[in-house]
Amino acid sequence: MQPRRRRPGARRIPGLAAAPVLLPVLLIAAWAFFPTLFTGHDPISGIPQDKFLPPTAEHWFGTDHLGRDVFSRVVHGTSQTFLTAGLAVLIGLVAGTLLGVLAATGGRAADALTMRLVDVLLAVPGFLIALIIVTASSPGPVSLGVGVGIAAVASFARVVRAEVLRVRNLAFVEAAFLSGGTYWTVLRRHLLPNAAGPVLSLVAVDLGAAVLVVSSLGFLGFGTPRRSPNGGC
Repeated sequence: MQPRRRRPGARRIPGLAAAPVLLPVLLIAAWAFFPTLFTGHDPISGIPQDKFLPPTAEHWFGTDHLGRDVFSRVVHGTSQTFLTAGLAVLIGLVAGTLLGVLAATGGRAADALTMRLVDVLLAVPGFLIALIIVTASSPGPVSLGVGVGIAAVASFARVVRAEVLRVRNLAFVEAAFLSGGTYWTVLRRHLLPNAAGPVLSLVAVDLGAAVLVVSSLGFLGFGTPRRSPNGGC
């Protein structure tokens, strides 16, 4: 069978193939930052007479046992969940990048010490680390994000270390040092930009994992306050 040929003059629209994937992501991002644009119902207070209503044009997802609009609670709860998960990913990215760069460029002693710390973090389940930190502090979105973020530091540190070691041995990095470039200049202009690809991919993967951990801890009562869209009754 011969390969299918494009018709003359037909143009391929850039990004059209990625549209089915990007549209749900953009919708969820819009829910997170602009929840009031999608629903006008109160996510916390409900109408007792409207409890357990089926999905209708006014209540797209129906109502719960207190008469609250379920779609409104989903939209407003998305904002709190993603802000907490975003804080966790930010902490893991910053701390993990610092540890990974230190291990890759600080010499054998720094590499050995940093990697042993990372091994300790990897030996303990991330959910347990987050649970210990949240339990030791006052439960809330900030402490929850910090706990989940510390559990994510190890994975970022290992990926950053591996990528910086790979890029550091390339010819253009050695040429940058030989031409008079300082450590910080080469790190900023060559090492970090060329090692950013896999790290950014890990950010996307870890964001989904952080959402799951945040939801699990919230189910156990260590998440947002109870009088909130995703905090229970």
